[in-house]
Formats: sequence, C-alpha cells, structure tokens
Amino acid sequence: MSNEKPYSPGLEGIIAGISSISEVNPEKQKLAYRGYDIEELADHSTYEEVAYLLLQGQLPKEPDLKAFVSELVAERQAPPRVFDILKSTPAAAGPMDALRTCVSFLGAVDPDAKDNSHEANIRKAHRLIAKMATIVAANYRIRAGLRPVAPSAELSHAANLFAMITGNEPNKEEARAFDVSLILYAEHTFNASSFTARVIASTLSDMHAAVTGAVGALKGPLHGGANEEAMKMLLEIGAASKAEEWVMNALAGKRRLMGFGHRIYKWGDSRVPTMKRLGRQLAEHSREKKWIEIAEVVERVMEREKKLYPNLDFPCAYVYHMLGLPVEVYTPVFAASRVVGWAAHVIEQHADNKLIRPDSSYHGHRDRAYVPMDQRH
Repeated sequence: MSNEKPYSPGLEGIIAGISSISEVNPEKQKLAYRGYDIEELADHSTYEEVAYLLLQGQLPKEPDLKAFVSELVAERQAPPRVFDILKSTPAAAGPMDALRTCVSFLGAVDPDAKDNSHEANIRKAHRLIAKMATIVAANYRIRAGLRPVAPSAELSHAANLFAMITGNEPNKEEARAFDVSLILYAEHTFNASSFTARVIASTLSDMHAAVTGAVGALKGPLHGGANEEAMKMLLEIGAASKAEEWVMNALAGKRRLMGFGHRIYKWGDSRVPTMKRLGRQLAEHSREKKWIEIAEVVERVMEREKKLYPNLDFPCAYVYHMLGLPVEVYTPVFAASRVVGWAAHVIEQHADNKLIRPDSSYHGHRDRAYVPMDQRH
C-alpha cells in the first residue's frame, strides 16, 4: 500500500493558503473583493476606491479616498532612468519583458526597498500602482515611435492611463468602461501571478521582487495574453456571417480559442456580464456593433459545441478595441490593474508568513550505482 501523498496536476483544488482578499463563492460562482460583490463594486465604485479596499481591507471614507488619490497622483512620474531602459530595450523583447525589467529597477531605487514592514509595503504599493501605469503607456508609445505622454494631475487613474496610451483624454463613456475593466482585472484569488508573488514574498524578499516575478508569470500565454489572442481571433473572423464556420473549422483543427473557459468558474465568469453590458453601451454610442455581433456568435457556438463560456478576457478584448487601444497593450494594461492585487497578497503574506515550500512526488530512478567516466556507454 502506497504512502504517497495525493497529487493534483497544476495544484487544482489544492488549498495553498488562507486569504481575506478575494473569493469566488463556490455555490454562487461569484467573485467578491473583501466580501463585496464584484458586480456591485463595478457598478458603484472607481478603480481608486477598489484599490484602497484591496490594500486596506475596507472601503475608504471620503477624506481617506482623497488622500489616497492625491498620493497616487503625486507618484505618477517614473524616474528618468526608466525611460532610458525602455528606449534601450531590444525590439525583439516584448512589452511584458520591458515592464518586468522596469519594475525590478524601481525596486532598486525605492526609498523603502529593504523595509518589509506593513507601512513601507503600503507606500511601495502606492508607488507601484502609480508608476506602472506610466511605464505601460510610455513603453507602448516608445515602441510605436511616439513620444511618451506625461501623466496628468487632473485625471482619474483610468483616464490618465488611457490618455497616456492614446494621446487623447477619454470621454465620459470611454473613461467609465476603461475604469470598470481595471476594477474587474484588479484581483482574482490565488491565480498564477498572485501565487508567484506570494511564494517570493514568503522568502521575505521584497515587494518589488515579488511583483517582478508576478509580471513574469502574467507574461505566460496560459495566464496573461488571452485578451490579445481573443481580439486577434475576432479580427481574423471579420464578420458575424463568417463566425460560426470559422469557429467550427478552428475546433475541427484542434485550435484553442482563447478567452473561453476558466478553472474556477464552471458556469461562466461572474465578471463577464458587466463587461458585456459596457461593450453594448459603447457599441450603441459609437454605432459600431460589428464586434458585439461576432462575439455573440462565437459565444453561442462555443457553448453549443464545447460547453465553454467566455471569461473576462473575451469581452475585454473587443471593448478595448472599441476604445481604440492597440492590441499589444492589452496584457500590460492587465498588469497595471492587477498590481494592486499582487501588492495586497504580498502584504498579507508578510503579515503572517510561513515559507511556501511544497513537497513533490518523485518518479525518477532510485539506487543507481555511480559509473566511472571510462565505463559509461
């Protein structure tokens, strides 16, 4: 009889820690941040308010929110050396590679770099939220041969990020849609990048090291990048009349359609209805319903053929396209939003730390005799 401990590939279903940051209710299949339903937060709050909630554990009072927003605004400017790094990054390197390098550099110059206290971690989190947005936007514009846009002291976090990327301030509808997308992307339990951040933090390494690792995890196509691939798919389909045949051919060819399915949600991502509603509102406002129509056909066929439902990346893809955001910035924007979740996990890990060091199940050779070099075949 084997005494081997049970193994779950990808740690699926394994409880790896205790957290009070976010939860997907197993019965309702709904996401909540600090106990607040994500749909309610998306309907009534702003990214800044949600960021405060995730970091501090409670919704801010008006003076608290004003102070928090003022601090983020004051930290928006990135160090000049960051722009040198972006300009010197090889063209072959992707946007997430550049972002990862810049986050690591920020850790080297942060005044609280060696301080893992709660107060220092909060200050570092504020700086990262503010500066990563600036870096994401500047990175895109430099790679596109455009001049970076300086951060504004007058715009909200979402509107400022949008303006720094596109060069244009968003209108009210655009700003709200983008703000909500950042709220929905901000945190999602023990996802791959957040768990990576916690593993690094558990060694008592610092906030920037943990976030650098998280950026690296998000770079992987099985975690980040699905929104980019989903939009490329919609662009390839081109018209609602071609969508069903395209999907059927893709499925017949064993092609993986990004933006569908999720390990946690069995009956559909609870964030999707909010993003789809905003997409329809944008389509009505701009009279550009093409992408909504294509997406609806793709969703219908995927549910019928594979019993798979869209995750947040799918509606975010066409919403970002309707907002005029370039595809190559989708995943970096995801990172600029999720940084607050990463920071919250680092803070929580440091507050009650135990080194994360799981066991493995060894399936290799045993009791092998050493063979001298001249006897090896």
